[in-house]
Amino acid sequence: MISLNYRDSRPIYEQIKDGLRKLIVTGALGVDEKLPSVRALATQLSINPNTIQRAYNELEGEGYIYSVPGKGSFASGSTGADEARRQELLARTRELLVELKYLGVPEAELLALVKEERER
Repeated sequence: MISLNYRDSRPIYEQIKDGLRKLIVTGALGVDEKLPSVRALATQLSINPNTIQRAYNELEGEGYIYSVPGKGSFASGSTGADEARRQELLARTRELLVELKYLGVPEAELLALVKEERER
């Protein structure tokens, strides 16, 4: 499900958050699908449950998951992600586009990439 890279400069909770976000965005975790419990995922990854809880809290704050007291955490639908996250991703995309333009990637290639991902 999620693999950790201890040589990565990012904190472990961010790696977990990014891994879960990727599973949700790609559809590997369906809408309303239950995530592993904090304790179960901590045991599986051999890390402190507080680290998992922090990742879950941030994902919930961003709208990617929701919690039901006594039931657990679940993947949200695509409308769950908040506007701040959307703006952050658009800003990062702009930065990447500027760099790709600098590197000489043709506009047609960029548009084809966007079209390919939208159709997926």
